[in-house]
Amino acid sequence: MIEIQEILFDEQTIARKVKELADGISGDYTGKDLLLVSILKGAVVFTADLMRRLSIPVTVDFICASSYSMSTESSRKINIRKDLDTDIYGKHVLLVDTIIDTGETLNFLMKMLSERKPASLKAVTLLDKKSRRMVDVQIAYLGFEIPDKFVVGYGLDCAQKYRNLPYIAAVRMMPDT
Repeated sequence: MIEIQEILFDEQTIARKVKELADGISGDYTGKDLLLVSILKGAVVFTADLMRRLSIPVTVDFICASSYSMSTESSRKINIRKDLDTDIYGKHVLLVDTIIDTGETLNFLMKMLSERKPASLKAVTLLDKKSRRMVDVQIAYLGFEIPDKFVVGYGLDCAQKYRNLPYIAAVRMMPDT
């Protein structure tokens, strides 16, 4: 069971930031075919909102990579549960994630996808928890930097729950009674 400690970003704040990110991405990729690669499951809400605010045509694919399973601590072992359906050779690829924590998952995916020879490969994330970074990763488009708190909502979960919250909140674990 969790207890919401504080709402870090409400719906309106998130929407403004997503629009700002979309405007920058649209400007940078004008005239180019862009493939958004959403990291499941956490980035599906962010990806949906982001692609609706882009002013350029895009295609979308999904990859499922995880290092958390059912706990709040990273296992540090990256599991690919679903690979891309799209051949990314020669394509402009933007990897979409909602949060960068240790950086290990994003680093793993960037290396894996770069071996497939895309025309370009960049990353966008809504949240960056720099204080927990273990691997240096390049983030081309960044929404917010957040403190070292466990967060849920807007696609982010705790044991697969709370993804549906329309805001992002810091939580603490409560003992079962």
